[in-house]
Amino acid sequence: MKFVGYLFFFAFASLASADDGFAALLNGKDLSGWDGDPRFWSVKEGIVTGVCTGPDDLAHNTFLIWRGGTVKNFELRAVMRVKGDNNSGVQYRSRALPEAGPWGIAGYQCDVHPALEHTGMTYEEKGRGIFGLNGKNVVLDPSGVRWVTAEFQPVQVNVADWNEYTVIAQGNRLIHKVNGQVSSELIDCDEKGRALGGLLAIQLHRGNANTVEIKELRLKVIEEPAELIVFDQAELPPGARPIERPGTTKPQGVGPAAKGKP
Repeated sequence: MKFVGYLFFFAFASLASADDGFAALLNGKDLSGWDGDPRFWSVKEGIVTGVCTGPDDLAHNTFLIWRGGTVKNFELRAVMRVKGDNNSGVQYRSRALPEAGPWGIAGYQCDVHPALEHTGMTYEEKGRGIFGLNGKNVVLDPSGVRWVTAEFQPVQVNVADWNEYTVIAQGNRLIHKVNGQVSSELIDCDEKGRALGGLLAIQLHRGNANTVEIKELRLKVIEEPAELIVFDQAELPPGARPIERPGTTKPQGVGPAAKGKP
């Protein structure tokens, strides 16, 4: 079964591809091409900045959404950090969530989280939840069962430092990296739940005070058609096993989670 990917489209001439095939999505001056709540998002000294001052700031997570197109098969590299006991993430192949306001988003996310197990994990915001924690590769079968296919040393990172988070999406295979090291991989064979294209966005998390900063965001289109991987239990690697959906005791940071607005 094969899937022919569409090319991304760009709204601004300034997004012309660089020699390495990557296009810069931030201009270092303002939020042209992006859409977010101006109360929380700005550009300061060339860095895109989102600020939540505490639990009463936001009733829902809010997002800075790229309006230059939609993403399908691609490699994305984001250099960013999170200050404060809370988390952020890179949303991709996502969809609008109007019940959470004009900047609500649901969909795949590469987490930028101070808890080691969550950093770089494969996750779906307002959807199917966690797939694979940092250090685990997972296949999701057509019925939604998670199969762990590989386990390895989690990528160690301090999210308050500048780090590079990479997302590679080809067909139904999604790879997350932190500073060049694979943190989690998902093969999504759940046809009803998966997405093969959608919005790109950056998360500002409600609750504990935090500041998200992004100083570089580059996108490379993968133009070659991507073949969808079909689930076959007999082809899973030796030792693969089904697991329950992972949960969390750290929904915001590593300490207590502030509740704020109902």
